[in-house]
Amino acid sequence: MFPYKTSINLDRNNRQALYVQLSNQFIQLIKNKKLLPNTKLPGSRTLSILLEVHRKTVVACYEELMLQGWVESIPKKGTFINANLPELHVQDFKFDNQGKETNTTGFSFYKNEELVRKFPEKKDGFMYLNDGISDARLTPTEDISRIYRRICSRKHIYKEMSYSSLFGNEKLRKTLANYLNKTRGLSVSYENILITRGSQMGIYLSSKLLLKKDDFIVIGETNYSSADSTFLQSEANLARVSVDKNGLNIQEIEEICKKKSIKAVYVTSHHHHPTTVTLSAERRIHLLNLAKKYSFAIIEDDYDYDFNYNHSPILPLASHDANGNVIYIGSVCKTVAPVFRVGYLIASKEFVNEASNQRRLIDRQGDALLELTFEEFIKNGDLDRHIKKVMKVYKTRRDLFSRLLEDKFKDIFTFEIPKGGMAVWLTLNKKYSWKSVSEIAQKYKLEIGEWQRYDASNSGHNSIRMGFATYNGEEIYELINRLTKTMKEVKNSGKFF
Repeated sequence: MFPYKTSINLDRNNRQALYVQLSNQFIQLIKNKKLLPNTKLPGSRTLSILLEVHRKTVVACYEELMLQGWVESIPKKGTFINANLPELHVQDFKFDNQGKETNTTGFSFYKNEELVRKFPEKKDGFMYLNDGISDARLTPTEDISRIYRRICSRKHIYKEMSYSSLFGNEKLRKTLANYLNKTRGLSVSYENILITRGSQMGIYLSSKLLLKKDDFIVIGETNYSSADSTFLQSEANLARVSVDKNGLNIQEIEEICKKKSIKAVYVTSHHHHPTTVTLSAERRIHLLNLAKKYSFAIIEDDYDYDFNYNHSPILPLASHDANGNVIYIGSVCKTVAPVFRVGYLIASKEFVNEASNQRRLIDRQGDALLELTFEEFIKNGDLDRHIKKVMKVYKTRRDLFSRLLEDKFKDIFTFEIPKGGMAVWLTLNKKYSWKSVSEIAQKYKLEIGEWQRYDASNSGHNSIRMGFATYNGEEIYELINRLTKTMKEVKNSGKFF
């Protein structure tokens, strides 16, 4: 007889019912060919005694196996492994250089090398540079969780738990329309708003509606790399223009318009990504006039409007758009914490309707409970209070970070103190390379990251975007200390260009 007692192990502390555990183990024995087709199984009484379980557990197991087709019951003869089970041809396991099993795919699929990014493996004791993200430790988790719990405890909350609008929660859309009209000079209704899972979804949906193969979209010579990747997925042509202290060079855009038909211009007007400069008022008006004259869309990604340290924020292009050319994209992810995937796309009602149809293919709807939470978070003034609080913190960190960079690296780095945002655009003396800096920094447990992605146009600017908002004062001193040791060794190593 097959050694059932030693081959089957049941865990009475497991939440899974015993008959389900028993069924699953029988299935594995059959798949592994330890129980062959036509094998007769023990009677329910016999097996219950062997395994020290109630007979009803074995009966329930056999019934489950029959329902799934693994066994068959023959009257007056017993229960047998199904004789007609097809043989499962199992591929031999493959192993890597360390002897670990590697998963293999049993079918072909398409890969896109343009989307591959090499994120550094997290190591103990390392500090990781980023391109400007908020400090999760400052997230008002208690306020948000209190609102979330209150919403979930409402008597009729079940009505929010089924399929709902493709546009996102209507209450949030109305509250956002009111909030943005007051704070950013917009003039929109909730019907102009589509709730998204962050800015990136807004960029993706816009590209799907605007771009086809060989269409032209204008972007900066330096630009948000994820936007570049998104536009390239549409097989569009990227027409790059220079970026200076006043933002995108609009005169160059006008020259392109005279020669080619362009579908859109992508702009991070408030703090150009990655250089942090602000698009000047004169260039904003010029760009809006060009959009009207040549009938192209402006995708305005206003990813960090809320963070300004030297003056009040300049109103977005969308606030001056009288002709329906601007698609305005933003989110609360940067402001509160990246984990809260709540963003918005604002445009003409016609465009928003079509974007919602496109969104349905990849994301039937958003998270209604989270959206209701942020509707109250905004409406109650909690968002504004959070912004005021972190603004003071981030300004202090910007000032400390900038001062230490200037004190320690005058002959190595050049930069402008950013007027807002959460990062510094840092240019390395051209006799040094970020490749060498990145390699040597590893010795001091400092991860520079993907320095290559900041120069997709191969202009050779030798700059990267370095975030400061994530680190408190003590951490900034430690980061600068590690960077100081790194640059000292870079100088002494002779690893120049």
